[in-house]
Amino acid sequence: MTKLSVNINKIATLRNARGHNRPDLLQTARDCERFGAQGITVHPRPDERHIRYQDVRDLKAIVTTEFNIEGNPTPNFLNLVREVRPEQVTLVPDAPDAITSNAGWDTITHQVYLLGVVQELKSLGCRVSIFLDPDLAMVKAALGTGTDRIELYTEAYASGYAANREAAVAPYRAAAALAHELGLGVNAGHDLDLDNLAFLHQQLPGLAEVSIGHALVCDALYLGLENTIQLYRRQLKS
Repeated sequence: MTKLSVNINKIATLRNARGHNRPDLLQTARDCERFGAQGITVHPRPDERHIRYQDVRDLKAIVTTEFNIEGNPTPNFLNLVREVRPEQVTLVPDAPDAITSNAGWDTITHQVYLLGVVQELKSLGCRVSIFLDPDLAMVKAALGTGTDRIELYTEAYASGYAANREAAVAPYRAAAALAHELGLGVNAGHDLDLDNLAFLHQQLPGLAEVSIGHALVCDALYLGLENTIQLYRRQLKS
């Protein structure tokens, strides 16, 4: 079964817009789990423009499913992970000023660096996933980092889905197949929604987890959070 991890960054963005605690981030995380989410994902950035470092600490105390922390392994990020020790850490090479994640790792150039980071995170008891473009060379080199999983960056799939979904998914199908051959687990995330999720799921046998935030929160404005989470779960059963 492919698990749904709900990224709650956008809930924090809405809260921060007024400077108080509405919506309540912790209650939203509890409700997401109650409504069927099988994990909670956050991506704290250095400027704390949405998820704050204290949010991560507070969430660790209340999340009962899988807690997944995404981010660039800067010294501050790694210190936070050492303190919190989530079930999964997803390493993302985003620049501090990036609006959102926009590229996967070059696992050839950064293999030695990533190996050191991955080893430490695994020693803390965290499962590690590395954010990757669907590039076979990068998937192959990811094995040398010691990572447990890769997370396929699905923006290109989402962008090309309407025009030609078979062509859009082909690189992802090949990348996932190679990862499985190498013994790596496969996650996916970025711009997945109710239109394109089911097809991706059908085409990637063994997909372990998807992390979805922006589209899910947007849908929840119209459909309600509980209904929306159930609709996304349904796409992963088709």
